[in-house]
Amino acid sequence: MNKLQSSLKNINYDFNNKVAVVTGGAGGIGKCIAEEFRKYGANVAVADKTPGQHFTGDIGDKRFIETFAESVIKEYGRIDFLVNNAPPLMKGIDECSYEEFSYALAVGVTAPFYLSKLFAPYFGEGGAIVNISSSRDRMSQPQTESYTAAKGGISALTHALAVSFAGKVRVNSISPGWIDTAYQVYSGPDAYQQPAGRVGNPLDIANAVLFLCSDKAGFITGENICIDGGMTKLMIYHGDNGWSLD
Repeated sequence: MNKLQSSLKNINYDFNNKVAVVTGGAGGIGKCIAEEFRKYGANVAVADKTPGQHFTGDIGDKRFIETFAESVIKEYGRIDFLVNNAPPLMKGIDECSYEEFSYALAVGVTAPFYLSKLFAPYFGEGGAIVNISSSRDRMSQPQTESYTAAKGGISALTHALAVSFAGKVRVNSISPGWIDTAYQVYSGPDAYQQPAGRVGNPLDIANAVLFLCSDKAGFITGENICIDGGMTKLMIYHGDNGWSLD
């Protein structure tokens, strides 16, 4: 655990009576974020297409977004934090259709934009938006165009919203690297390809989300924070550190 992660872990937040909205909050990183908000007293509204005790529907659908936003405001009267976490479809240029690519952008970029727009009049003082991007906004694997484009889009959307919402709502994004949502512990090359020496887990991201939503981050807006254990900073050459490109 690096110094920043350690310090964030030891922060105690007071989110009593705050209202947090988390999309894609029924599993993985989103579920962890929702649980951490609840732990510190927040009321949490989750939207996810997986059935459960939350608002169930497709965040890529305009009508569902409108119904969800209306329901949140009807129940709570306001919003304090919006976490746009729902993951877009990942398909590559060989197989991804026009419709699938458009849908990935609808989930990954349009929905965060539209939710921000719908909730804009209802943000309380100290409100914050955190968009979950990906380290894929700056690096790629083959056949990942739909996901990568959406994540690049939400990173750019972040600083645009931060400027438009200046003085009203702070807007930041987080770009996770390799996050194992099952909290599996890796060793060998899987671990040390991250200079931090391990693969990440959802708490690494949730800790940063809560920090960015707190008044402790009151001077941070328009930023993208890459939380990848340093993986995107490690130069890799054939033969270094046990790596082989054969």
